Amino acid sequence: MTSKPTPQEIASGNALAMAVLNSVQNPVILVDEEGKVAFANWEAESFFGSSAAYLAKNRISTFIPFGSPLLALIDQVRERKAPVNEYRVDLSSPRLGQEKLVDLYVAPVTSEPGSVVVVFQERSMADKIDRQLTHRAAARSVTGLASMLAHEIKNPLSGIRGAAQLLETSVPDEDRALTRLICDETDRIVSLVDRMEVFSDERPVDRSALNIHSVLDHVKAVAKAGFARDIRFVEMYDPSLPAVFANRDQLVQVFLNLIKNASEAIGGQPDGEITLTTAYRPGIRLSVAGTREKISLPLEFCVFDNGPGVPADILPHLFDPFITTKTNGSGLGLALVAKIIGAHGGIIECDSQPRRTVFRVLMPMHKDDGAFEDAGSLNSTGSVK
Repeated sequence: MTSKPTPQEIASGNALAMAVLNSVQNPVILVDEEGKVAFANWEAESFFGSSAAYLAKNRISTFIPFGSPLLALIDQVRERKAPVNEYRVDLSSPRLGQEKLVDLYVAPVTSEPGSVVVVFQERSMADKIDRQLTHRAAARSVTGLASMLAHEIKNPLSGIRGAAQLLETSVPDEDRALTRLICDETDRIVSLVDRMEVFSDERPVDRSALNIHSVLDHVKAVAKAGFARDIRFVEMYDPSLPAVFANRDQLVQVFLNLIKNASEAIGGQPDGEITLTTAYRPGIRLSVAGTREKISLPLEFCVFDNGPGVPADILPHLFDPFITTKTNGSGLGLALVAKIIGAHGGIIECDSQPRRTVFRVLMPMHKDDGAFEDAGSLNSTGSVK
């Protein structure tokens, strides 16, 4: 005969359950049969902007928009006694904030009749994964196109250019401008194809433990010596950040591209400012391209600018090939950036509004603790300069 658990064992079990729920990175609440919030983990407190004690004094309907599908889902789960998933539920309200899209998992609690548990998956994280897959697919499309162009276009262009050079020696002076135009335009197309051929390089990335601050300092020095000489830089670094697992040359290429885009967006405005930040943000895990390995992406590197912002109609497609806001841009720079970050198993995303555009890069850290660079050797102190 099984003995009943002692009060101490029950208390210990409850404490363990709460510790487990509080360690979950998604908001989790327990709604009792009266519709009150009987339990909320730490993420739920942050999500609703209220303490667990305050949540427990009120019904769930107090915190979500009137007529929200969540209330109907809770009733449905109680009636059917079976879990339900609902995707892209809009909980936007003055209390919770704008653009509060979530995926919901609602399930009955068998030991507490009438009670249900609700798990909120904020769409921001799910959309990061969706965007990562979209960027990788776009890069693969450009890879195939680049391979085709290299074989089918560059060779005929060489013949056209050679013929134009021969004609230039035999045509009248007034027509030489036309042969020169042919040569210039063929050179421009070849240059574009050469840039696209970078996408066809599918060799594994040679990575090692890197100090991201030394990379950013190098990129800033290059920018200040050239295209960003009149722009103020602000650095907000975490000096204790562990090493990033990446290829130095490719990271330099990524951040040089992002900072150049930021400086061009700022243009000649007198108060132009670019802010570089680094931080440790645990919580998101993604699959590495070409493997079954899942990695954590706790390292966040951001490039902010106070330019006019990215047009709303372009923002969702910003990392697609041939999408650009520049008059003479090819639209391949950010596509290449997305390919490089994706090859590292990371994510890049952009949030933009007037006077505040941010490109956010999430990357894996180096796994071997012994290979981390000493935090004291970092060039920056974490202060705002």
